[in-house]
Amino acid sequence: MSARIVIKADREKPIINQHPWVFSGAIDELKGRPAPGDIVDVVSSKGKFLARGYWNPKSQIQVRLLTWHDEVIDGEWWAKMIARSVASRRPLAVSGGAQRLINAENDYLPGLIVDRYGDWLVLQALTLGIDQRKQEIATILADLLQPKGIFERSDVDVRFKEGLQEVTGVLWGEEPPELISVAVEKRIEFIDVRKGHKTGTYLDQRDNQLMLSDFLSTDPKWESLRLLNLFSYTGGFGLSHVGTVTNVDASFEVLELAEKIYALNGFPEPNVEFIQADVFEYLRDTVDRKIQYDVVVLDPPKFAHNAQQVDKAARGYKDINLNAFKVIAPGGYLLTFSCSGAITRDLFQKIVFGALADSGRQGQVVRYLSQAEDHPVALTFPEGEYLKGLLVRVF
Repeated sequence: MSARIVIKADREKPIINQHPWVFSGAIDELKGRPAPGDIVDVVSSKGKFLARGYWNPKSQIQVRLLTWHDEVIDGEWWAKMIARSVASRRPLAVSGGAQRLINAENDYLPGLIVDRYGDWLVLQALTLGIDQRKQEIATILADLLQPKGIFERSDVDVRFKEGLQEVTGVLWGEEPPELISVAVEKRIEFIDVRKGHKTGTYLDQRDNQLMLSDFLSTDPKWESLRLLNLFSYTGGFGLSHVGTVTNVDASFEVLELAEKIYALNGFPEPNVEFIQADVFEYLRDTVDRKIQYDVVVLDPPKFAHNAQQVDKAARGYKDINLNAFKVIAPGGYLLTFSCSGAITRDLFQKIVFGALADSGRQGQVVRYLSQAEDHPVALTFPEGEYLKGLLVRVF
């Protein structure tokens, strides 16, 4: 008989509604002696079965739920759920592309991220329960997808909350090359799965990057548009139908990779510049020099990692958006994002509104944006929508 987690009577509703997390404060009693990572049953205060998941007493989220049915969680179950997640993605338009295949809680596989880059897969084990099963999961993925290799990028801070250390390396098959070349619709990119951000790049922004390129291509003056791409990483938003692009990032290494990507895509060298700088300082200097752009992209890193950091993060978002509004030419556009899960969509829009008001400009929201479609959000897990974006026309 599985160990059982008894839930307090007033804390059962989220579980019944299929939210995948059980916090320590919701637990009334532990019956049995499960080892960390073991599968446990979650039951009501009256002993009724509610769900089943894996247990970690070291984490604030003590149970990550896998199923709300009384079914066995074994190798066959993992294979079924992994296959379901992969099958739910649309087939890539081109071979050798890049795509998220498993999006953790949003695919009802909490703690597991799997991305495809051409012939390689990259796996992140974010939790103890997944870390203990990652070799089994890698074997299932290899049988299902026949990749050349599976590389692990479990080098994220959240693992420390699970009592785990950061780990990277080959899980299955061949070592990936230094850079993997992938085709993403109209462009080609180089992906560094060892040192690149996240599992190698920002797949969640792919649809937004392609949207911006298509959107600007309809402008009759696209050949003369000036685009300022801040927190540019490898310059994805700059590979658009515009005349000139300025990519600004704090990392010299990623800007070097961006140069290779722009050359590979035939972007005219005189029309692009790559600037290593602190984005906040660079933007203030741009305001002081009264330089203007037709399009400004703000895609900063996460400013708020938890609720306690929201106020400080809000000030940071307002600062960069305020100065961005000041450098946009009349009739130009601001594409602005927050990837902080603790910043709600409503709060982010209020911050951007406040920045607009203080800038003395006028603006219209042209589009509301989120993460790419291969990063779905489970209706029972609203926390899965972390990326919020606005395309704003500025006057």
